[in-house]
Amino acid sequence: MCRLRQVLNVYTKCGHGISLPDELIRCESRHCRFSLFHPTSCKPPQCRRTCAQFKKFPEQYSPHINSYCPACLDSSTRVRPPL
Repeated sequence: MCRLRQVLNVYTKCGHGISLPDELIRCESRHCRFSLFHPTSCKPPQCRRTCAQFKKFPEQYSPHINSYCPACLDSSTRVRPPL
């Protein structure tokens, strides 16, 4: 069945996390109404009895990136006026 992928990038040097937009991962099942392989001829009420009508639980993962987040990198590279 099709599902959403949710990614939270965790930056270990600053501890910040940035969520990426949800991504739809499509399956190859003809019995999933969200799949590209679902036949266009499959219509209700038969479709509701034979095909998956809901997406699976989201796939979630959080890669740990050994770096600073983009906001911290941006703020540390700005030129600061001399004191």
